[in-house]
Amino acid sequence: MLTVSVEEHRTRLRAVAFRLLGSYDEADEAMTAVGARLTGTEADLDALARVCLDRLRSRAARREPRGGETRPPRPADRREPEAAVLETMPPSERLAFVLHDAFGVSHEQIAPVVELTPAATRQLIARARRRVQGTEEMPEPDLARQREVVTAFLAAARSGDTEALTALMDPDVVLRADAEAVRTGAEPAHGARAVARSLAGRAREARLTLVDGATGLVRPAPDDDPETVLAFTVLEGRITAVDVLAARETLNELNLT
Repeated sequence: MLTVSVEEHRTRLRAVAFRLLGSYDEADEAMTAVGARLTGTEADLDALARVCLDRLRSRAARREPRGGETRPPRPADRREPEAAVLETMPPSERLAFVLHDAFGVSHEQIAPVVELTPAATRQLIARARRRVQGTEEMPEPDLARQREVVTAFLAAARSGDTEALTALMDPDVVLRADAEAVRTGAEPAHGARAVARSLAGRAREARLTLVDGATGLVRPAPDDDPETVLAFTVLEGRITAVDVLAARETLNELNLT
């Protein structure tokens, strides 16, 4: 009876690793990294989740950024397999969504792994679910909190304080830029330190604005028209995404206040 229970436990863990990593070879490597001696408790799942998260982050750091995209690609057909959407998610978001929606792991158990509170973890999962459903990710609804975070970002970016910038960002923050922004020097990046380095010293002439109802930054051209816009996604006081937008057709579609 005990042998069957342990085997079922290992089978479930391997299924989790496969769903997270998308490869049986990588799933087996993750299981090996956790260790042959399993405790038979939920601690095994926590350990495996951390190993998989490290692998996802390493994979994301190696991935070549696609400068022409302003947001992660979304499936054109809602019936496209969920796996295609998982590939567009930041590592923490992917892990939280898979553990919760596919395996029924609680927000409270996932929260320490992704280094968020249970409330923020619920928001992370809800955002992932919106991606799967093909809807836009939503910013932090508290406009005052958004403004506080973006104001702190602007001060740190102007002074080139990479440590302050890093502290404002989620570990899996992503910096995206459209083709025109890349042409003028923006560098897409992933991870708090990489994004902080990319943005430090920039935005000296930027000013606070509302970008489609969320707090952002705009750098005006000499004629006072917007030249570059920085749109932020903020989740419980941390920046999870920065979109650098400079294409004229995109700027013309934004509601800037």
